[in-house]
Amino acid sequence: MESAPISRRSFLRGRLRKLAPAQRPPWALVEEDFIARCTRCDACVEACPTGILMRAEGGYPAVDFSLGECTFCADCVSRCEPRALQRASASSVPWALRAAIGEACLAERGIECRVCGEACPTGAIRFRLQVGGVAQPALDLAACTGCGACYAPCPTRAIALQVPFDIPTESEQ
Repeated sequence: MESAPISRRSFLRGRLRKLAPAQRPPWALVEEDFIARCTRCDACVEACPTGILMRAEGGYPAVDFSLGECTFCADCVSRCEPRALQRASASSVPWALRAAIGEACLAERGIECRVCGEACPTGAIRFRLQVGGVAQPALDLAACTGCGACYAPCPTRAIALQVPFDIPTESEQ
């Protein structure tokens, strides 16, 4: 990732490190285009039925999976007049995000927990039984939509939503 110059606002606030860009709403344009088009009107934030869109740095909308999951209803897209959010077709992928299970996972530490699997609407997280041990999570990246349903219920925040290296983004397809 390239480092960008620090903005005057960040400098004056004492933020000398460049933060990673926020996770934008589904079907958002590439970050530079999104920032250029988004008017920060909050129409997408107000339209989100699950309430996971919020104002982030600079007033731009971002997803907060700690508040819930994305149902991919596309209400945010339909309300976006400057077209910073664009859905090419009904089958277009909203983003390349996928769940990743980290080392803080209770099941991987030998403690019975299946919360993420129970929360996953697509069944992308399943648990494999282990002889003499706790069932271990198995993540099916092909089935994962990156909706974030598994994120908030995880008691240790062992779930991360990120772009995996082996899944091409829509611009690469």
